[in-house]
Amino acid sequence: MTHLLKSLLATLLLFIALPAAAGLQPSDDPQASPVWLKVKASLFENKPIAAAPADMLLLEAPARAIDAAVVPIAIRARWPHNASLHVRKLYLIIDANPSPISAIFAFTPDSGRADVETRVRVDDYSHVRAIAETSDGKLYMTTRFVKASGGCSAPAGSDAAAALATMGKMSFRVDGDLRGTQPVLAQLTVSHPNHSGLAMDQYTRQFTPAHYVRKIDVSRGGRPVFSADVDFSMSENPSFRFHFLPQGPQGSSELRASVVDSQERRFEGQFTPPSP
Repeated sequence: MTHLLKSLLATLLLFIALPAAAGLQPSDDPQASPVWLKVKASLFENKPIAAAPADMLLLEAPARAIDAAVVPIAIRARWPHNASLHVRKLYLIIDANPSPISAIFAFTPDSGRADVETRVRVDDYSHVRAIAETSDGKLYMTTRFVKASGGCSAPAGSDAAAALATMGKMSFRVDGDLRGTQPVLAQLTVSHPNHSGLAMDQYTRQFTPAHYVRKIDVSRGGRPVFSADVDFSMSENPSFRFHFLPQGPQGSSELRASVVDSQERRFEGQFTPPSP
């Protein structure tokens, strides 16, 4: 799905998501959500979506968020991950957010594992969904109910001038055995205010215009290992934890990240893990 199509869908759902999600309770049937039915039809048309086995697709999220603007989310897929079969996409849907299609994460065989951890904004009590799409075209879903309120309209946590000065700076961290064969954990954090467009400046009493990271691509040795098509549901200074195989092409260990935001600003970063 192109960014333009996703933006149009998000705009449409801005007018239907909040009334449909208002007053949600954990006991409400997640399959009957009007927002979900519209998202499902838009993203997947008539494709069947099976309930994911509990040990194959894990969605970790707090039942009640401490801070609705910084809600930790982890999606972990446990299907085999190789050239013949792997999870190629993970979808994150937050029904009650103004833009429910919060993220689409993409993986390749070089990822080694389809896991992602990040932090999101949750605007109201909501069903949160993780949907795995395997390389053979099958879809599986699991859901969690998260109690949170006001995350998308919360004011920025950092000074505006400082955020502007560091915009686009990236930090990488790698944790794992680069001499081994098992997937290695990496973390990419991008300095960016990620304005939702729904937060009011406490001094000017004006809404801060939307400006957020929308696309992230990470490669190793010129081959993709992780990408994310995201929106303002990601928290300020978006951060992502993902995996890659340590034995990269031609022995290359350098990770490269390319980031594009909603104003078409482009940022580049690279990281060479220390030699094992």
